[in-house]
Amino acid sequence: MNKKKLGLVLLWISNFFIITLTVLFIIGNNSNYLISEFLNRIILTFLIIFILVLLYSVYLLIRFKKKTIFKKWKTVVVSVLLSIYLVGCSSFVFVLYGPVKNFREWLITTAMATMNHQYYCKWFYSSDTIKEVLGDNYIKDFDEDTDSSLIDKVEKPVVEYKNEFEKAILEREENADYKIINFTLNGCKAYLAAVYDPSKVKVGVSKGLRKYGRYAADIAKDNKAILAINGGGFWDPGYNSNGSTPIGVTIKDSKIITDNENGTTGGVIGMTHDNVLVLLNNKGANEALKAGVRDAVSMNPFLIVNGKNAFTRGNGGWGYAARTAIGQRKDGIVLFLVVDSNEFRTKGASMVDLTEIMANYGAINAANLDGGTSSVMVVDGKMINDPIDSTLAHQTRGIPTIFMVTK
Repeated sequence: MNKKKLGLVLLWISNFFIITLTVLFIIGNNSNYLISEFLNRIILTFLIIFILVLLYSVYLLIRFKKKTIFKKWKTVVVSVLLSIYLVGCSSFVFVLYGPVKNFREWLITTAMATMNHQYYCKWFYSSDTIKEVLGDNYIKDFDEDTDSSLIDKVEKPVVEYKNEFEKAILEREENADYKIINFTLNGCKAYLAAVYDPSKVKVGVSKGLRKYGRYAADIAKDNKAILAINGGGFWDPGYNSNGSTPIGVTIKDSKIITDNENGTTGGVIGMTHDNVLVLLNNKGANEALKAGVRDAVSMNPFLIVNGKNAFTRGNGGWGYAARTAIGQRKDGIVLFLVVDSNEFRTKGASMVDLTEIMANYGAINAANLDGGTSSVMVVDGKMINDPIDSTLAHQTRGIPTIFMVTK
C-alpha cells in the first residue's frame, strides 16, 4: 500500500471514530447511566489517539504526492457516507443537548411518566437535568374534593348553544344512551363519548382479578355493557405484569374490591348513589363508601375539580401518550375520552390537552385514567380506537377494571 493510499484510509477511519467517540463522550458527560465515568475516560483516551491518527493521515496526504490507486468513485462514495454520518450524529447531539428544549422535555416527561421506559431518558440525561425538566413540567394536585351540589341534573330545554362543543354534546338522537364525537388531536384520533344517563355509568372488573387482567372488550361483554373505557391503574411490578391487580381503591356496586393493596394509592374516581362523579384525595375504600360512592377506581392526576382546571406548568409532566379520561358536566352528562398515540409514542395527549378538551366540552369535574397501551374505547363489544402495545402491535393489554355503560 502506497503512503498516500494509507493516508486516505487512515483519514476515513479516524474521521469515523472521532465522530462516534465524540458523540459517546458528550453523552457520557451528560449522564453516567449509559456510559460510566471510567468508560468515558477510556473513550476520551481513544478520541485523542484517533485525533493523532487524523493528523498523521493529513501529513501522509500532503507529504506524498503519488497518485492514489483508489478509483475516484470509491473515494466519492466513502466521503459522502462519512458526510451523511457526520450530519446524522451532529443532528442527534443537537436534538439531545441543543438550545431547543422541545425534544428533551418530551423525552424526559414521557419516559418518566410511563415508568417502564425511564431508562430512555436516563441514558442521555443526568438526574439534575431530569429534575430540572420535571420541575418545569408538572400538574399540581388539588387540595379539595369534588362538591356534589354543583351537579344539576335537571334537564332544561336548550334554546341556543353556547358554542360548538355544547352543540356537539347536546344535539343527539331521541332516547340515545350516548353519542360518540370523533376528532383529531396532535395528529392522532380521539374519541369523546357523551353518556346521557349517569346512573348507567358503573365499574366493571376482570373475572380473573388478582390472577390476570382481561381485555376491556371481554370485561364489557361479561357485563353486557354497551360502551366502555379502561379504568384505574394497576400494580405493574417489572412493568410487564398481566394487569391483574388494581392500585388503590376499587368499589363495585357498593362493595369493596380492593383497598390500597401493595402500598399503592391514587385518587379515588367514582360515581355516587346520586350518580355524581366524585374525585376524592387520599381516601380509603371505607371513607369513599361513607361519601356515598357506589363504583370507583383509583388513578391520578385530577384534571378539573369543582369547575377549576388543574394548575399545570409546561406539558404537565406526563409527556405525550395515548390517554383515557373521565369527566362530568354540570347537567350530569358523563364524558368518556380516549386519545390514541402513534407507533413511535411521540404523539397523543398531554395532561394539558386532556384538561382543555374536558373543559371545552363542559366538564366541571374530570380525571385522568390509566393510559398508554391500556387506553381503549369499546362500543357494543368492539374496540373502536387503535391502541399500540410495546411490540408496536396494534392491540391493547389485559387490565383489571373498566368504566362502562349498561342498559
